[in-house]
Amino acid sequence: MTARRRLRSLRTRLLVFIGVTLAVVCAAMALTTVLVQRTYLLGNLDDRVDNAAQRSLGGARLRPDQENSLAFLMESGHPAGMLAARLDDEGGLLTAEVVGQDAVPTALTDTQRTALDGIATDGSTHTATVPGLGTYRITAAGSDGVRVLVGLPMDDVRQMINGLVAVEAAVAAAGLAVAGCVCAVVIRRQLRPLGRVAATAVEVSRAPLDRGEVTALTRVPAGDADPGSEAGQVGAALNRMIDHVESSLSERRRTEERMRRFLSDASHELRTPLASIAGYAELMNRGTDRIEPVLAWRRVSAESARMTGLVEDLLLLARLDEGRPLQSDEVDMAALVAEAVWDARAAGDDHDWQLELRLDAPALVVGDGARLHQVVANLLGNARVHTPAGTRVTAVVEARDDICVVRVRDDGPGIAPALLPTVFERFTRADVSRTRSGGSAGGSGLGLAIVAAITAAHGGGLDARSEPGRTEFRIELPLAGESVGVLSHVN
Repeated sequence: MTARRRLRSLRTRLLVFIGVTLAVVCAAMALTTVLVQRTYLLGNLDDRVDNAAQRSLGGARLRPDQENSLAFLMESGHPAGMLAARLDDEGGLLTAEVVGQDAVPTALTDTQRTALDGIATDGSTHTATVPGLGTYRITAAGSDGVRVLVGLPMDDVRQMINGLVAVEAAVAAAGLAVAGCVCAVVIRRQLRPLGRVAATAVEVSRAPLDRGEVTALTRVPAGDADPGSEAGQVGAALNRMIDHVESSLSERRRTEERMRRFLSDASHELRTPLASIAGYAELMNRGTDRIEPVLAWRRVSAESARMTGLVEDLLLLARLDEGRPLQSDEVDMAALVAEAVWDARAAGDDHDWQLELRLDAPALVVGDGARLHQVVANLLGNARVHTPAGTRVTAVVEARDDICVVRVRDDGPGIAPALLPTVFERFTRADVSRTRSGGSAGGSGLGLAIVAAITAAHGGGLDARSEPGRTEFRIELPLAGESVGVLSHVN
């Protein structure tokens, strides 16, 4: 079922619901009005019956010995259709007559008299149908041994009630028709923005999100995304969802692109040492005199070590990406950085290595000492490889407030501005902008990526700033008293 058909179905259901509700309300109001009016009219008729009974009883008491006399009916003021009767001590009818229109009262027939039998003289009002005369409200009264029965016709009351019912029905029908038309117009107008929202959702659902480049998905117009109305809230929510979908798709594309680039770079890095190993192995297998066996084995060992280091770096990054926690020990960063500087001085004595300690508190952090040493060693090695001989490299350790700061800076040529934003990405190389030390082999481009991953795993922060003559990498780690969580070792 399409969105348009769903909206039509919703409009129909709303109209039916509103129509039924209005019909019930109108029926309840009409019924209440009729019942109240009927009660009022019957009460008024009963009062008139009681008055007529008291008047007739007074007239009969003037002639108590004339039990068969209804002379009081001859008096003026009795309404046409009124019937009256004299009763004996047992409640039986002695005589009964009905007042005619502009005529003398006429006696009731035996059938009519039978319909009046059994009415008690207790002053209560009863309803009885008298053949040939209609329905009456009747009461019987007695005093001083005189008993009379009086009744007034209900035809006028019934006609009035029936007329009221007809008027109420006509008014209710007209009101329902008008209300239905108004509701149809209002509902259609109110649901029109929802229809546009549904159309937008349908259009977005048809977009090929699983393939190709997805850009500029359709949005709900601003006028239909006003949170001041229910339909506007739906439109605004749909726009937020579309924004989230677009951002997720963009992030997925970026992730896929990074993964493709990563796999391509990893394949290239692994292919180079493998090609060297295969070439030297082939030469040794042929037994050629063009190369010394010892030199061949050295080259094979060197390339194997290079490939092993690359694989270990990739494995470490993969484990860190999986979120595996690191070993939790208390590490003195001042001693760790000092050891790393001595190691760097031994590996590159053509650089000027400096160590500065600015400690307001012990530089103790909680983490994996081996991995933190790898972080500092990678930064120092990066400075040694990418700067010329004679460059001063300074490692600074600061402990203040609740953080430990490690800075590694050099006065080399610096990092190109275009490369700086991606310097911590995998397989990023600075060969173009920074001069390698003479004759050193190129790295894999994973050193700074490992620095960033290990620092993040310790809950720290990392940034890089560079300009010609000054490049600085800055690491922030929480001091031991501020560290949160327990880490386990990554094998």
